[in-house]
Amino acid sequence: MTTATGDVEAILRHTVTCHTRDDLVAKLKRGAPLRVKLGVDPSSPDLHLGHAVQLRYLRRLQRMGHRPVLIIGEATAMVGDPTGKNTTRPVLSREQVEQNAATYLAQAGLILDLDEVEIVRNSAWFDRMTFMDAIRMGTSTTVARMLERDTFDERYKAGTPIGIHEFFYPLMQGHDSVEVRADVEIGGTDQTFNLLVGRDLMRAAGQDPQVCITLPIIVGLDGVQKMSKSLGNSIGLTDPPRDVFGKTMSLPDAAMGDYFRLLTDLADAEIEALLAGSPRDAKATLAERITAWLHGEAAGREAAAEFDRIFRDKGLPDEIPESELPADLVEPDGAWIVRVMQHLGLASSGGEARRLLKGGGVRVDDRKVDDENHRLPRGSTTLLQVGRRRFHRIRVP
Repeated sequence: MTTATGDVEAILRHTVTCHTRDDLVAKLKRGAPLRVKLGVDPSSPDLHLGHAVQLRYLRRLQRMGHRPVLIIGEATAMVGDPTGKNTTRPVLSREQVEQNAATYLAQAGLILDLDEVEIVRNSAWFDRMTFMDAIRMGTSTTVARMLERDTFDERYKAGTPIGIHEFFYPLMQGHDSVEVRADVEIGGTDQTFNLLVGRDLMRAAGQDPQVCITLPIIVGLDGVQKMSKSLGNSIGLTDPPRDVFGKTMSLPDAAMGDYFRLLTDLADAEIEALLAGSPRDAKATLAERITAWLHGEAAGREAAAEFDRIFRDKGLPDEIPESELPADLVEPDGAWIVRVMQHLGLASSGGEARRLLKGGGVRVDDRKVDDENHRLPRGSTTLLQVGRRRFHRIRVP
């Protein structure tokens, strides 16, 4: 480990806030590796680049000699983090959470060396808690303190219901920090309130309060909303190379800086040089870097070459999936394109299929189709293209 001052600058590179810098300096001066906590709730089975920002940061601190502590929030996932939500989240079952946790760890292993990470499940202590233990945990804060949180304050003023169990979520996350004696907890900027509750609970338990470090939240492919699979604006860690490359190429130019800084290992000077040049070339470099990071250098080069062949040279992908439409989707006048797109997974719903059609994003045999009532003829084999990257050859019986 380097000097405390040197470590502080390296630790805080590309972060947003630190509560507090003085506390961080004091902890580093002790000379022992910091216990750096990241809590993750397995509320869904798939990870995307938004999750990767925090995992990559944790990996960076691991390489500096600090100790990552990964909390698998089985108990907190069943409660549901109210962060940014204007309605009460549904409570997940234990079975759902455990299934998601298995997938989460497998995908987190693409970024972290899990053999060198302390992995703990917060069900280990919350399952042991009695009802009176939970009541005692609730005495550590007040309703007024909870209403300092933007999410709760806005819902309370709007008359939107707030479940009592939602107030317990920040307390549970804070109690995790007490259990693992965290020196540092990291999270997105939307987690600031929860992280600070952890400081309060550690202080109340007679522990040295954790340092809270927040990281930027990257926008999704729409350039506006936080990356989210449910919003359809995400790039998944296990997406195929061509999809990772193509989706990255569809990013708004304004988002490239954060993606370069948070999802590649390029130096700041290199990033600034790329951003000062051709936006198309900069985005191609970004797309190849991210694809290579997730799938290997060869896959990055191949995805870049295929993208150029399709969109610069007007060619087609080397491999286009083919399938025959089930007979029950074929009507006397052919197969309705909206149902075909849903069946093939090219649209998540009929509404999305109609929006894609009206927006000019659907082509049939290289001809734009914007009529939502369009039918694919019986006995035909058709090349269906949705957006720039998704192709499917469909046989209609």
